[in-house]
Amino acid sequence: MKANEFVEMSTEQLNAKVAELKTELFNLRFQLATGQLSNPKQITAVKRDIARAKTVLRQKEQA
Repeated sequence: MKANEFVEMSTEQLNAKVAELKTELFNLRFQLATGQLSNPKQITAVKRDIARAKTVLRQKEQA
């Protein structure tokens, strides 16, 4: 997702999105461990999305 999409979300939506992304990251790591992951770059992309969402949450918290 783009950073602009995270900025438009509310705090509750961002918290839900972070939880969803963490679940997705867990599943991707599980697939990697079992050798079923076809594209390892997905893990990096999900980690970056989590970081973007947390950054926007922090910015909204400080404002």
